[in-house]
Formats: sequence, structure tokens, C-alpha cells
Amino acid sequence: MQSVADALASMMGAFQPRGEEEVALPEAAGRYLSRDVTASMDSPPFDNSAMDGYAVFAEDVVAASTSDPARLRVHGESRAGGEAPSLLERGTACRIFTGAPMPPGADAVVIQEDTRRQRDEVEVLEASHVGRHVRTRGSDVRAGSTLLRTGDRVRAGEIGLLASQNIDRVHVFGRPTVALLSTGDELRPLGADLPPGTIVNSNLYALTQMLRDLGVVPIALPAAPDRLPDIEGALRQALEADVVISMGGVSVGEYDLVHEAFANLGIELGFWKVRIKPGKPLAFASYEGKPVIGLPGNPISAMVTFEVLVAPCLRKMLGDPEPHPQPVAARLREGYRRRPGRVEIARALATREGDDLVVTLNTRQGSGSLTSFVGVNALVILPADRAELAAGERVDAILWGGGLRGPRSFFDGLD
Repeated sequence: MQSVADALASMMGAFQPRGEEEVALPEAAGRYLSRDVTASMDSPPFDNSAMDGYAVFAEDVVAASTSDPARLRVHGESRAGGEAPSLLERGTACRIFTGAPMPPGADAVVIQEDTRRQRDEVEVLEASHVGRHVRTRGSDVRAGSTLLRTGDRVRAGEIGLLASQNIDRVHVFGRPTVALLSTGDELRPLGADLPPGTIVNSNLYALTQMLRDLGVVPIALPAAPDRLPDIEGALRQALEADVVISMGGVSVGEYDLVHEAFANLGIELGFWKVRIKPGKPLAFASYEGKPVIGLPGNPISAMVTFEVLVAPCLRKMLGDPEPHPQPVAARLREGYRRRPGRVEIARALATREGDDLVVTLNTRQGSGSLTSFVGVNALVILPADRAELAAGERVDAILWGGGLRGPRSFFDGLD
């Protein structure tokens, strides 16, 4: 039986990025860059004002104050998208608006609140200095500098940065296809009639969504009945994808036929069983270098083992250089007793209380309880060698799903 660490180490090597493709910038959202991206221009592309006010020579207002204002003749204006302003002469000011180009010669901006307009003149009520309220050309980005690096994930901030550089296409790692194959005579698709003894194949829909959330392309196959020829035929179809994930049939029951189907098709078993709870009967195999994973059939076992063992592998395949989620320190609200021997991944609700992150373990931790995954925002890692954990004890937790939320704003009461 593999430890979680050994299982991950065995699996990760089989998952490599599947080439790259060039896509339009909006289509790159959520994907990982396969090449560095360099700046095509300076940003800002010209000196511009950071505020509404008046562009001036700093020397003309170096001694300005409310009691002794500097008086300057107003000559023209500069607004964003308007005509280029003319050369500014000493002793004059140019009306300027946020984002507008600085007039040649001007080296400071006096904000509107520190002035008093008198027809064609302006009184400057506060001293200024060179560069004040001026965004200089290239102060944010220099042309030719590296904007983003290989492996960076493209989110809203990255899209905004690239769009500001007029970069409309980028190279990203390919999105692998992942075939999902369920086995079991009892499984029915969503919306079907449910005769006695049958259930909806909820695993298929849950895992499909988890795959979408990662950014891979799920291929949901019809459930295969518990007959060896049917399972083998379904596996042949699944092997057309980049990765195969089967659900169910990997335990030791009379109708758990996935291992035999693997052997008959030449799918080589790497390991079977992991010291994790829930989810011990997980199998990892390969077919001509293609990863094949057999997840347990119990819903929570399938979801937990996917999140802990499969998701990091798929992130690596997507091009993520840091595919492993990092835990945060938390404090148990209540004590917890368990049978030691396996690392346990417990579903929990995390809340912030003062300086602490407090986790409340779900009272239902069974591998078949789908309600125990509803509203969960943390997966708490309980050490294999501990039978009892006390209330207030520190544990590691992986924030999951929607993260921390609350009915009130964090900013309530802040100045």
C-alpha cells in the first residue's frame, strides 16, 4: 500500500504538458503560458497626468502657499484622447485631466483642489516639486522587458496587462482531454427512470465539474455495466483521450472487474491502494505512457482522491509549475477521535475568528455521504498516527471551493 507522498511521486512523472497552441487573448483565460511574453511598448507610452489639475513648471510654484499664491496664465488644455498640447512657456499653466499627455516643458501637476481659477489665470495655493502627480513614460513597463513567464496562469490581471500592450494572441499549453468512465449495473444518467436498486451516476457529474474547474476537457462516457467485455470496450474508447479516469470496480468485490480489464488490454498497473481515508482502493496504471487512474466508486472517496492525488497531476499537465496546493494552519473547534493508520482528509467548514482560522469538522465523514461535501470550504489533513485530536489543536487545512466568506464585510468598522 502506497503512502500519499509515494503515490503522488509515482503519478506525477506520467503527466506532462501536451504541446502548445496560439490562441486569442480572451480564449487564454484560465490557461498557462507556454512561452515568456515581452512588452511591445513602454507603459505609459507617454508622460501623463495622474490627476485633474494644471501642468506647470515646478520652479514657478516652488514657494506657492495659501497666503502667497503663485499666479500663472492658463494656456490651453490637455485631455485624454485630445489634440497634443503645445509647448508650455515659463510663467504659464496648462489645464490638464487625468491620463492626458503632459505638455512639453511641464514637469509637475498641481491638483485642482490646490488651485483657484481666476478667468485666464490660476492661483496655485500649494508648492509642488518636479515629477509630482506625473506618470512618466515607461515607469510601469519598459518595452522589451518580460511581462509574464512560462507557467504563469492567465487571469483577469494578466489579460488586462497584455491587452494594455496590444498583445492579442499568446501561446499556451494544450488542454488535455480526460475520459471519465463509470462502471456499475446500478448507474443511470441524470433524468432517467430509477427502478429499484438503481441510482443516478452522481460521480460522473461531480467529477466532470471538477475537471472543468481545473481547465481540462472532460469526456463523459456512458456507464459500463459490470461485465468484462463491456468494461473492456468502454476502456478502449476511453483510451483515445490523453488521460483515463475510471470510477468504481477497483476494490475486491466479485463484480470489481476493472483490474482484470486493465490486464486484458495491456494497461500496466503501477500501484493499487493508498494509505488515505477516504479512498484506499485507488489504482494507478499506464497504457503506452498514457495515465490511467482507477478511482473508488464511493462518491466522497472519488472526490477526495481526485482532489488530493489527481488534480495536482492534471495541473502539471496543464503547464502549472506549482501544481500542489499549500495548506494553511488552522485550529480544531472540537476534538476528534479516529482509527489511526491512514492519513485522513476530513471535510470541514473554516471560519476566521480573530487571528485564527478555525475549522469545524463535518459530523458526517462517511465515504458515501454527499451532503458532507456541500458547503465545505476546507479539507483538513489528519495525521496517520493520531487516534485523538483535542479541541483547539493545530492542524493543516487546504482551503477548497469558495474559500472564506461571511455575511458582513471585512471592512465594516475600518476607517
